[in-house]
Amino acid sequence: MSTPERPRLTVTQWLICIVAAIGFAFDIYEILVLPLIIRPALMEMAQIAQGTPAYNDWVSLLFYVPAMAGGVFGLLGGYLTDLFGRRRVLVYSILLYAISALAAGYSTSLAMLLFFRTTTFIGVCVEFVAAVAWLAELFPDHKQREAVLGYTQAFSSMGGLMVTAAYALSVKYADSLPAIHGVHEAWRYTLISGVIPALPLMIIRPFLPESPAWEEKKKAGTLKRPSVLELFSPELRRTTIVTAVMFACSYGAAFGAIQHLPRIVPGLAEVKGLARPLVEKAVYNVQFFQEIGGLVGRVLLAFLAVRIVSRRKLLHVFQGPGLILVPLVFYFAGGMGLSVLQWGVFLAGLVTVAQFSFWGNYLPRVYPIHLRGTGESFAANVGGRMVGTSFAAVTAQLSNYTPGATPPMKLAFAAAIVALFVYAVGFGSSFLLPEPKDEKLPE
Repeated sequence: MSTPERPRLTVTQWLICIVAAIGFAFDIYEILVLPLIIRPALMEMAQIAQGTPAYNDWVSLLFYVPAMAGGVFGLLGGYLTDLFGRRRVLVYSILLYAISALAAGYSTSLAMLLFFRTTTFIGVCVEFVAAVAWLAELFPDHKQREAVLGYTQAFSSMGGLMVTAAYALSVKYADSLPAIHGVHEAWRYTLISGVIPALPLMIIRPFLPESPAWEEKKKAGTLKRPSVLELFSPELRRTTIVTAVMFACSYGAAFGAIQHLPRIVPGLAEVKGLARPLVEKAVYNVQFFQEIGGLVGRVLLAFLAVRIVSRRKLLHVFQGPGLILVPLVFYFAGGMGLSVLQWGVFLAGLVTVAQFSFWGNYLPRVYPIHLRGTGESFAANVGGRMVGTSFAAVTAQLSNYTPGATPPMKLAFAAAIVALFVYAVGFGSSFLLPEPKDEKLPE
């Protein structure tokens, strides 16, 4: 007996996938720009030296305050996604973070930079939830839905590659670009490049429909009102708590360890004492390897998502190796050569970043339509953005007390401790993760 042929994507479905892919790409683009620009931004606007308590305080603020605000407003955005529809919230969230990124490049103070990084983060937090709910409801075929969610989310890692390339180009051509506040600083041009996603969006947006499943229930008057409290009802409580904890651990590994690489690389024996352009090139090369690893991890996740039935086993493919590998990479970072560190970071990026795509595939299958955005948002924004990203601040503060000959090596040691902790908690929590009851999305 032959299996029915999977339906092909329509033009409209392709347009929605393109917009979602743009959103996913620049979601990560906007997040990953901070580790690249934070050191030169602090040096230019406040003349704060790396490794000082004041430097670490500002690093903590710039990482965590936007994440906290993004978590709060992101949860509200998830609620609005269920209340007003996926398309509208998705489009305006992308416009919000694109405009905010442009304004951040013209910051005249650290407070101004902090404000626009916060509004950027709010847009990013809302975009992820709206895009995942939208894509999931567009494709009723289970395997097609898993593949579309997996491969469009892989564009998140393309965003990481793009921001790394944008930073490298900004460093190379900064002197040829128009001066901003009388200077040619590469970090400013890198921030401004975040306005790019708004351009294709303005062209595509008029052709985009609403989620058919959500719209049908809305028109029929059968769409229930979303409620955060309902996430903690007896049938959903375990799902809500476990996914939030595990999402926090996924983000904790990225923000508590991997995101600090641009500040660790300048302390390597091969890099110390080099001219600034060569230091920036070394940072770019390591970042590039990490982003390629993340891209490979996301594509591998998309490939395995339609072949491994158990969601828990799928996650363990990446969590198990990561529990051992990621802490070791950072623990031995100071003694590795630059080329060895690049490959270690490639693998660390692969096992860590793949987990972000996992949640985009998993969460729509455990929440009904009227709670899909709210439930996804609680895990992604309260768990991931608010709690998970706080590990960036934990690592920065812990580095004040960890052993190491230089501030970058103290930071690497702190990152190893944090990575071990979040991976251990995440792996342990995975055994409590509920398996979806059906291949179909719950109504």
